[in-house]
Amino acid sequence: MNSNQLSSRFEHPLKQWVKAGVWCLVYILFIAWVGNYWWLLGLPVVFDAFITRYIPWTFWKKSKNKTVLVFMGWVDAIVFALVAVYFINTFLFQNYQIPSSSLEKSLLVGDFLFVSKASYGPRVPNTPLSFPLVQHTFPVLNTKSFLEHPQWDYKRLKGFDAVKRNDIVVFNFPVGDTVALKVTNPDYYTLCYYNGRDVVHSRKDLFGDIVYRPVDRRENFVKRCVAIAGDWLQVRDNQVYVNNIRQDKFAGVQFNYFVQTDGTRISDEVLNKLKISDDDRLIVNNQESLDEIKALGLNEELPIYHFPLDEAKYTELAKISGVTKLLIEPANCLVMEATQKVDGFNLVKIIAGKGDVYPLGSHKNWTRDNYGPIWIPKKGAKLLLNAYNFSIYERCIRVYEKNKLEVKDGVFYINDKPAKSYTFKMDYYWMMGDNRHNSADSRYWGFVPEDHIVGRPVLVWLSLDKDKGWFDGKIRFNRFFKNAER
Repeated sequence: MNSNQLSSRFEHPLKQWVKAGVWCLVYILFIAWVGNYWWLLGLPVVFDAFITRYIPWTFWKKSKNKTVLVFMGWVDAIVFALVAVYFINTFLFQNYQIPSSSLEKSLLVGDFLFVSKASYGPRVPNTPLSFPLVQHTFPVLNTKSFLEHPQWDYKRLKGFDAVKRNDIVVFNFPVGDTVALKVTNPDYYTLCYYNGRDVVHSRKDLFGDIVYRPVDRRENFVKRCVAIAGDWLQVRDNQVYVNNIRQDKFAGVQFNYFVQTDGTRISDEVLNKLKISDDDRLIVNNQESLDEIKALGLNEELPIYHFPLDEAKYTELAKISGVTKLLIEPANCLVMEATQKVDGFNLVKIIAGKGDVYPLGSHKNWTRDNYGPIWIPKKGAKLLLNAYNFSIYERCIRVYEKNKLEVKDGVFYINDKPAKSYTFKMDYYWMMGDNRHNSADSRYWGFVPEDHIVGRPVLVWLSLDKDKGWFDGKIRFNRFFKNAER
């Protein structure tokens, strides 16, 4: 290439040089944020795209074939859109839909949220080669949407804030590392606890294939952070205490209640006013739940309903004519859902039972309503290992922080070395749903490590009521642009 040809490559209008300068600056600032300066090797490529153009990025525009021009125009637009969406979704924000009632009535099923990843600092992806907007599986095709290799170690970029108590947080499901594809609820470890690992792995007809997922490809959950690293947490009679201080209840927090009437049917009008969803409209099958009804002190000859209620709805329902008793659901009662419907209510039965809580099989006599006290691990804090706390923190040490952990003849071994204590490498959090009796949360599967934190919901941008028709109030306009952080 002679000097005239070389100089011609640099002859561009000022506007083009400004574009090149802006994009190069943005690229350098992004690299400084990420902290991986090897990416500076790509700076000449960015410069070339605007100025020197040694790489023929738009070679197809010289074609005289209209089909080629149209096709490549679409390819160019799609590739640009996918790259832009990938970076926005990875480092800035993503869309999230509330799939279950675990946070009602603070956030509702059918709420669509903008989740800010910059709030707590976005993570550099563990699996960088993935398709944007798909968490782990392509719909219809049922194939993985990511490549397992390469996998990068955990690194979080600087954010605007840190996770605080009572923040609503989106995070990757901690025990979602292993999944039985046909039964995702309860989680794999609970399935193994109740059915046996050999059964879960051998009965593919019931449980499906067993797959492993990296941290950033696990299901996204949303809960309220009730305790942060270094806190002591306890639940006493459904009341949360942190560091032995009683925590204020949020207006949306609700619990399950048995509602006895004098024979009066609770009308749809009342239930609609209370905003009780179709799925939550339960009536007890008194014949199949006779012993449990008597143990609760309810009258088996009269109707018994079962609803989730917050304090305001509890007060409202107590004033309804015909309602004689409201009894909070005890932890040793399990309400089993049935498919049969009676006059618009789901007919259910009560069984006496005990839903085991985390850590499974520890025999600590903790329940959903009376839990702990339990200490939330903090980065740099030292834990003295003993027989009592081993089951609580074993998964943190072994799985989340990737150590070999064994107990031989009463001696703890970490990475084959005798140890009396362990120093944590990460902060952990305790997450609970505001729908306290209908939430699979930390009480059932334990701590959320900091490397699982995705971001903070900041805004409800759309809300659809699954129980309504499109011309019957399906779109909840009153929730548009609602602050999702409280």
